[in-house]
Amino acid sequence: MSSTPRSRHGRTASRSSAQGLRASPSDLGHAGNAFENGAVQYTPASAPLPPYARVKQFLKDSLEAGRWAPGQQMPSEADLVAQFGVSRMTVHRALRELQDAGLIERVQGVGTFAAQLHRVASTLTIHDIHDEIEARGHRHDARVHLQREEFAPPALAERLGLKPGDKVFHTLIVHHENGVALQCEDRYVNPACAPHYLGVDFSRRTPTHYLLEVAPLWEAQFSIEAALPTAQEARLLGIERGEPCLVVVRRTVSRGLPVTLARLVHPGSRHTLEGQFRP
Repeated sequence: MSSTPRSRHGRTASRSSAQGLRASPSDLGHAGNAFENGAVQYTPASAPLPPYARVKQFLKDSLEAGRWAPGQQMPSEADLVAQFGVSRMTVHRALRELQDAGLIERVQGVGTFAAQLHRVASTLTIHDIHDEIEARGHRHDARVHLQREEFAPPALAERLGLKPGDKVFHTLIVHHENGVALQCEDRYVNPACAPHYLGVDFSRRTPTHYLLEVAPLWEAQFSIEAALPTAQEARLLGIERGEPCLVVVRRTVSRGLPVTLARLVHPGSRHTLEGQFRP
């Protein structure tokens, strides 16, 4: 499944979807509450895994730990058969499922390679709003209203894997298409994942573009809702306080570490939400 907000100024404005992830919406002003129900459910460690799943989990854990860089060749089927004492068919199934998830790439007659991590799966795509606007032949510009270091309150610290009072990076940016405010981006970033974040000129480069480069995407949790903007968001977007907006709250993880928690607010009069379902 994929969900696609569509700008009324042109084609797709943004797109993000995820498989097997849940999150409840919230105002990022209280960002720590944004994902109260967002925990991913895993099989208990004590539950026995079938042989193919053991191979798959080993490879997935190794990829997450950075054992193989994107594009680097991984062990062959024969190597995995010998290592785990299983059949080639068992190894083949594990590799096929990892390939279907977008975690590896397989080239017939050549081998298996670690995939680019910001393309975790065909069901999870995070686009850069700058690229989308320019793809429509329109002009993108960003106005940075806030870019500073803050101390994380308890709820926010929990969502970013920090301790209460730890430092966190905070930016507030409004993106425009042909001079019309299209998105208010309120974002918190874990300094451990992007230590130079505050030194980036976000009037020239979007946070999404920068973060995908320095902290490749591994997991994402998101919620989408129709809601009223805060007073500050309405002012920054140049809309009435009572105008409904499309609000996306998104949390991303790279190599097991939470990277960012972002609230993306789009004026409802400038967006529609479209989806596509396939059995």
